[in-house]
Amino acid sequence: MARGCASPRASSSRCCRSRTAAGGKARRRTDSAAGSRRATCSCWRSLEWSPLRRERKARLLSFHQAGKATCPLRAGATMSTRPPMRPPGSVPAVLLGFQPALALTGALCLQQNLGSSSPSKKQSKENTITINCVTFPHPDTMPEQQLLKPTEWSYCDYFWADKKDSQGNGTVAGFELLLQKQLKGKQMQKEMSEFIRERIKIEEEYAKNLAKLSQNSLAAQEEGSLGEAWAQVKKSLADEAEVHLKFSAKLHSEVEKPLMNFRENFKKDMKKCDHHIADLRKQLASRYAAVEKARKALTERQRDLEMKTQQLEIKLSNKTEEDIKKARRKSTQAGDDLMRCVDLYNQAQSKWFEEMVTTTLELERLEVERVEMIRQHLCQYTQLRHETDMFNQSTVEPVDQLLRKVDPAKDRELWVREHKTGNIRPVDMEI
Repeated sequence: MARGCASPRASSSRCCRSRTAAGGKARRRTDSAAGSRRATCSCWRSLEWSPLRRERKARLLSFHQAGKATCPLRAGATMSTRPPMRPPGSVPAVLLGFQPALALTGALCLQQNLGSSSPSKKQSKENTITINCVTFPHPDTMPEQQLLKPTEWSYCDYFWADKKDSQGNGTVAGFELLLQKQLKGKQMQKEMSEFIRERIKIEEEYAKNLAKLSQNSLAAQEEGSLGEAWAQVKKSLADEAEVHLKFSAKLHSEVEKPLMNFRENFKKDMKKCDHHIADLRKQLASRYAAVEKARKALTERQRDLEMKTQQLEIKLSNKTEEDIKKARRKSTQAGDDLMRCVDLYNQAQSKWFEEMVTTTLELERLEVERVEMIRQHLCQYTQLRHETDMFNQSTVEPVDQLLRKVDPAKDRELWVREHKTGNIRPVDMEI
């Protein structure tokens, strides 16, 4: 009986425990689901409001602004003529050295902002400015540059920028002005040669007229010592004519011809030089256009990444996380493309810079050589002129000697002896 009485209680207790356990399991499942939801919501809230989330938003905002402003230039950045080697996994040194303004935009800001945990600093003022695809130090922050050849007024220091033409309709490259100077010098040299040629013609014509005049029979009947002096005068004209013929011949061979033949292929050489520098300038312009295109693409990728990030915050799309990853990859690729384009631009500008220095120094040397050549030949002209005067003087000396010997009394005696008719004088008539 006791056994029978115990059985109902046990069964009832077991039933209660089974119901309680079942209820407990159900409650645990419900609590687990609710807890999971609470944990999920808490996780998102913690992600959204945690310092890491705020830092991430600050980075993305800084990254978005990177395409609109230039990142701070590192201290001590200097200009260089050739970009240094790029260490693996680092920012190209050329972006920090040769062209700081182009180097520290977009992609570099991305690497600086996303690669460090420190808050982004306020962007400093741009240190460079690009004019006609050539990058120069900014006028407001320009550091003092030392001239390549101080105190020499060298071509390589003063013709880097473009200059407005005389009509104000366009610009002329500094190198173009140097070429015009060289071609003008060639033209001046040619005109000097033509001038000497005219001088030669005058000398030849003068010599011809002197020789013709020396054969003139005027006053040929003059007698005595005066007649001899007069004959020497006419002979001196013939000698002087010979001197002037020799002078004209030497002018042709020693002055005119060297001036005319100096650098016969000069124009062709200058044309080749012009084409070479112009090609480098065109390549530089092409590289700059590629940089601007890459910069624009990076800005668009940044804008797309920011939009995807905002969609994630307000949960507009279930695929936002994957879209952000894709947008981030595209933005990173755009940053790499910008860095590559800037690197190529800097290399092109470095090549143009080196060729400009080399070529302008060569043009400077050619100009010095031209001036020295003309000076030497003009000195030769004056030397020939002095020699001509000396020879002319030598032709006059015999005339001077004979003129000093002219004696009117002697001439009268000689003439009387030759032409006398009688020395007996008449007398008075006688009756």
